[in-house]
Amino acid sequence: MAEKPSQPQRLLPWYAEIREEDTPLPEKTISVSKKTHRLVMQENIAGYLFMLPFLLFFVGFVVYPMFMCVYTSFFDATMNREDIFIGFQNYVDLFNDPVFWKALTNTLIIVVVSVPVTCAFSLWIATLISKMPVAATSAFRCIFYLPVVTGSVAVTMVWKWMFNNYYGILNYLGKGVGLLDKNVNWLGDPKYALGCIILILLTTSVGQPIVLYVSALDNVDKSLVEAAHVDGATETQAFWKIKWPQMMPTTLYILVITTINSFQCFALIQLLTSGGPKNSTMTIMYYIYYNAFKQYRYGYGNAMGVILAIIIAILSAVQFRMGKEK
Repeated sequence: MAEKPSQPQRLLPWYAEIREEDTPLPEKTISVSKKTHRLVMQENIAGYLFMLPFLLFFVGFVVYPMFMCVYTSFFDATMNREDIFIGFQNYVDLFNDPVFWKALTNTLIIVVVSVPVTCAFSLWIATLISKMPVAATSAFRCIFYLPVVTGSVAVTMVWKWMFNNYYGILNYLGKGVGLLDKNVNWLGDPKYALGCIILILLTTSVGQPIVLYVSALDNVDKSLVEAAHVDGATETQAFWKIKWPQMMPTTLYILVITTINSFQCFALIQLLTSGGPKNSTMTIMYYIYYNAFKQYRYGYGNAMGVILAIIIAILSAVQFRMGKEK
């Protein structure tokens, strides 16, 4: 009698096969796992304890003042009396204030001029420096970074002496070479005052971007540049096609930081012009200071601070978005 054909064996997928290594772990291994978990928890707790002083400082001196700034902007807050809740009246007065719009215009002019000029000039200088010997590169790094580590007050006072309309070196040289017929009141004339502020801001802002760009150029993959040159690419083509894309993170950081610093221009205005002449150098930061600490209109000044923070946040978000797309 013929045997019945055997049923074909059902093949299981590889992950369904029972293997010896898939057997449950012994209790001893499980207990070791619990000990490991406990050690990890202890390390996490220790890390948070080390972070606690900084977190307390951050909450007390950053988060809490930010919250109070927004909160107080809805009050008529001043000295020697209780704060009066007025809702959005500070913001209404703000947008009807011609000095605020003048300050905003001046601030935007400073940002629009200083940010691209700072980035372009820093990139150009960094490109030249990176081609020099190591000793020369280090020397020029120190020279361009010196205004950054020098106190802003000291640098500003030097420029104030140079722009002096009686004995300043600019007037002396201008008349000596025949460019000027008489002394120019650089900081007292509305035609020149804002331009002088932008010039000083540029000289104090290029140090850090130059150092960052030099480091970024040193980190560019040299093999890709050499391969491009072998294929016949010019120096300009190699820069824009190979070096520039690899420097985009550095460029994005420089753009954001320079934009924020330009919006927060205060020390130059305070020491040189105090917003004058005729509000030609008035910026939002100085107008906040003027209202809050000279007019004692804390709520009004905080409302301007909120508007300034919103503007900076929007511009930073746009810059980050453009950087990601590129």
